[in-house]
Amino acid sequence: MRANLARWAVLNASPRVPALAPFRVRSFRFQWPADLATSWAFEMETLILGWYVLVETRSVLLLTVFASLLYIGTLLAPMFGVMGDRLGLRNVLCAMRGVYATLATTVMILAFTGILTPAHVLAITAAMGLVRPSDIGMRVALVGETMPADRLMGAMGIQRTTQDSARIAGALTGAGLVATLGMGPAYLVVASLYAASVVLTWRAGAVGAAPRAPASPAQLPARPSPWRDLKEGLAYVWRTPHLLAVMCLAFLLNLTAFPLMTGLLPYVAKEIYRADQTTLGYMVAGAASGALMASIAMSRHGAALRPARVMLFACAGWYVALLAFAHMLAPAAGIIALMVAGCAQSMGQIPMATMLLRTSEVRFRGRVMGIRMLAIYGNLPGLLISGPLIARLGYPLTATLYCLIGLAVTLLIAMRWRAHLWQPDAPANRR
Repeated sequence: MRANLARWAVLNASPRVPALAPFRVRSFRFQWPADLATSWAFEMETLILGWYVLVETRSVLLLTVFASLLYIGTLLAPMFGVMGDRLGLRNVLCAMRGVYATLATTVMILAFTGILTPAHVLAITAAMGLVRPSDIGMRVALVGETMPADRLMGAMGIQRTTQDSARIAGALTGAGLVATLGMGPAYLVVASLYAASVVLTWRAGAVGAAPRAPASPAQLPARPSPWRDLKEGLAYVWRTPHLLAVMCLAFLLNLTAFPLMTGLLPYVAKEIYRADQTTLGYMVAGAASGALMASIAMSRHGAALRPARVMLFACAGWYVALLAFAHMLAPAAGIIALMVAGCAQSMGQIPMATMLLRTSEVRFRGRVMGIRMLAIYGNLPGLLISGPLIARLGYPLTATLYCLIGLAVTLLIAMRWRAHLWQPDAPANRR
């Protein structure tokens, strides 16, 4: 009897579900709900304001301007990585989320007082866009700082669920709240979520910066310089082939794939499907549902896969799914295509983040993720170019052009860095 009880205790000392092993790390138990609250607020905010701009202005050009402003601060992302390495990732992430809460509260007050206009929305979005593009990179770097290497792929899969599940809940909740209660109450929820994320983030991670390897007096600069740190990070990525390849692929995806999955969905819902905000919520939730299923699968089985190979296959599949979505004339068929696209998106992004964290030196980790976020800048020209193209060629032809360019350049990247992305023994394919 005692032997059986002892055996039962040993078996239950390890996690019953391997995918939940990252939650044994205290920092992750606080960071995951903090990231969830932030992602939920992001999705609600994007849907609410994007629909507001489109309805009030009736201009697809201003809709693409709004979506582009969310990425206006992408060029600052490497400096957020530098600050994370110097001041501590947790501290920087808390400050960023404090900015979100302040700006959301401003929109809430303007909405409650009845003086909110599209000009106010665009101005506040521009301020938000200076900080928001760096959030995902900083949260991923914080996971890499606190998570053991053997749990990293699983942690990335679980961390990704914060974005995917939030897209489902945020899209449906945002649409429902605005339709039922109006802008003011909806933004009260958004501001509350941001405030909760600040409190939870403060409990996660380490207080200070990650320790750096000791250097000799001759190697130490006369005065510490953030610009020198940034230059070192850029040089490190440039001379590491698989990191450079990932940065090129990430820029391509943000240029050609993400605009079709995010900023242009309100246009498809309103002008192609002749539907309302509720249908837009279902479309966003459909894409997120596919991504969430893939994230859960990757958290359980991703450790057995070769990251770089999976990344390349998934990115190609993402473009194929988006190509199919561009020619769907009914909302139901479009939502199915978006579910497949979301699945491929998640299967490409999780190995990409895992590879960057696993193969980067610890002292460069924040800067590498900051440079990775720099690739989000591709959204800006991708969205701004799509507006005039849609007005001239129509959405289906514009989306087809984007997908074919994306597929061709993905193949070129795979061929150019074949030795670093495809070979089984390459660092990028380390399991």
